[in-house]
Amino acid sequence: MNELAIAVGLAPTVAIAIFIYQKDRYDREPVSLLLKLFVFGALTVIPVYFIEKFLSYFNIFTGALGVAYTAFIVAGLTEEYFKRLVVTTFACKNKSYNEKLDGIIYSVFSALGFATVENLMYIFIGQSNYIYVGVTRGLLAVPAHTLFGVTMGYYLSLSKFSKNDAESIVYYRRSLYIPVMLHGIYDFILMINLEGLMVVFLAFVFYLWKSNLSKLNEYVNESKFENEG
Repeated sequence: MNELAIAVGLAPTVAIAIFIYQKDRYDREPVSLLLKLFVFGALTVIPVYFIEKFLSYFNIFTGALGVAYTAFIVAGLTEEYFKRLVVTTFACKNKSYNEKLDGIIYSVFSALGFATVENLMYIFIGQSNYIYVGVTRGLLAVPAHTLFGVTMGYYLSLSKFSKNDAESIVYYRRSLYIPVMLHGIYDFILMINLEGLMVVFLAFVFYLWKSNLSKLNEYVNESKFENEG
């Protein structure tokens, strides 16, 4: 069971990592840097666990407000903050960060590190239902973390390559609060457990894919133009 569970847990990570890495075909990032981002992204699970547990003690709200606090503050803000911290610490000043696409690549690998450990934890907690848990999270949760990472990297690059400091600050802030909002909405819809919201959830997931693939392709085309033009 353990080997199969691990394989199920790692499969979405491997698939997404290959997909993202091949998108960066015009000026590839150092594998060593991507591995560092992945590993430290994975390690953020430790502080995230304790901070989320601490913040949960302050959830004095009931009903939808309590769910919103958990979705946006406990999960969304904490997880996106640490995933971005990994990128800003290890990649933002790296000489390899020389085009906008790099920000997305870095943010996705940090997000994948976190998502992989989280996914494996849920799978092993699921015990007898690990196949169902693994497949469900592989189709939804891990890609969602990836898409939040795309948004984060998109705005980090706009910040890094901005022409003035004021604009850079605006985009830097967006690189955190927009992924937090997307993450919070995603979790809130799932956690509120109201009938009829599955249609809303599927529509939101469609929006996440459409908008973030558009952001990714925008920077891929820009990378192609800069490196082949």
